[in-house]
Amino acid sequence: MWMQSGSMKCGASRTLFLAHEANRSNQRQRRRARMDVRRGGQEILLNGMALVLAGLIWGLIVPHTPYPRLALGAHIQFEANGLLLIVMAVLLLKFDHDVGPRSILVMRLSAWLTWAMALSEVANSWWGTSNILPIVAHQAGAAGGLPWQEDAVTSTHVGAGLCLIVAWALLILGFVRSGASSGR
Repeated sequence: MWMQSGSMKCGASRTLFLAHEANRSNQRQRRRARMDVRRGGQEILLNGMALVLAGLIWGLIVPHTPYPRLALGAHIQFEANGLLLIVMAVLLLKFDHDVGPRSILVMRLSAWLTWAMALSEVANSWWGTSNILPIVAHQAGAAGGLPWQEDAVTSTHVGAGLCLIVAWALLILGFVRSGASSGR
């Protein structure tokens, strides 16, 4: 009887120890996830601010391109998407949410793909492609670019656009889940 009682105590101690270690491990994982979210938010913020700066600088060059109307579109892309990313970052960094590290990865990817899209519009100021933005291209007098140029502008717009849609959907979902989990 005494042996059973001692082994039960030993088993209970071991169970408590394992539960404590699992709890510490979970706390470390949550802390790491929060740091990933914070670092991701900071990266998105820096990308947004850099896009705004690039757009301001690009605005000085707009009138000197072969297709200034297309160049103005690039300027607007830099500014609008830069502000969009700044808003996303502020939401991530300053408000309670339930956005996880994988969602942050998608948001970071959308920031980098936004650069590709905006830079393709800068190149388009010289190329004059017309497939992805036909109304603006027509108004600018652009007849269209080489097939590879059209593909480059189209693929960067489609990739960045889809990734931004998914990133904002994940951001909204993270805020909705946070509100639902807090019982609001």
